[in-house]
Amino acid sequence: MQHRIIVLGAGYAGTYAAGYLARRLHHDDVEVTVVNAEPDFVERLRLHQLAAGADLRRHDLASIFEGTGIRLRLARVTAVDAERRTVTVQDDEGDDRLEYDTLVYALGSTVADHGVPGVAEHAFHIAGRASALRLRQRLDELGGQGSVLVVGGNLTAIEGATEIADRRPGLRVTLATEGELGGWLGSRARPHLLRAFDRLGIDVHERTPIERVTATGAVAADGAVFDADATVWAAGFAVHPIAAASGLAVEEDG
Repeated sequence: MQHRIIVLGAGYAGTYAAGYLARRLHHDDVEVTVVNAEPDFVERLRLHQLAAGADLRRHDLASIFEGTGIRLRLARVTAVDAERRTVTVQDDEGDDRLEYDTLVYALGSTVADHGVPGVAEHAFHIAGRASALRLRQRLDELGGQGSVLVVGGNLTAIEGATEIADRRPGLRVTLATEGELGGWLGSRARPHLLRAFDRLGIDVHERTPIERVTATGAVAADGAVFDADATVWAAGFAVHPIAAASGLAVEEDG
């Protein structure tokens, strides 16, 4: 009987892991199945470009896995039962339960709201393709006018703010971060970053933690009010809720 390996997620980690296993293990001995909600490989590192308006090249997973022996199951993972070694998935035909001998968890992360009120209800984020497209739609609705607030000081926030400002110069872009923007960069890199923000007209507010997001912007811990037609939350990542709900031991690096 073949050893059944299920890989959850076809991002960078899942796609690489599945391909590595398919190359290293004999097809008579193992069956590798990749479960992913979308038919395309999503370049997460480019989602800020997608959100800002760029058209990214499509990478069809079926073509990527062609000839490898990997089975692709297009479905959304809804639950993992580690004791029974089953994965529950959902597609257009309903729910299904897949059995496995070895599970590779590669669903990735989601946005971390850090318990800040209003993030889930009012903020946009670019942690996934669907959320990036929602932000893109909102920016399109603004028609080149209005204001955007980006919350966070990490690479995602930096890339998101600069990409939006560059591609949509009619928008007023503001970035608020609780720390120092690019504070981890070297003595030459940080001034270069700040010059780029200045050239793009991005208003930077350092040491300004946001304590509440509203339908019209955000409120900082010091009481400062930031009006925005779109608030982009880019203040870190959290473990995918499937892992927490299933009791899987996945470490979080926020």
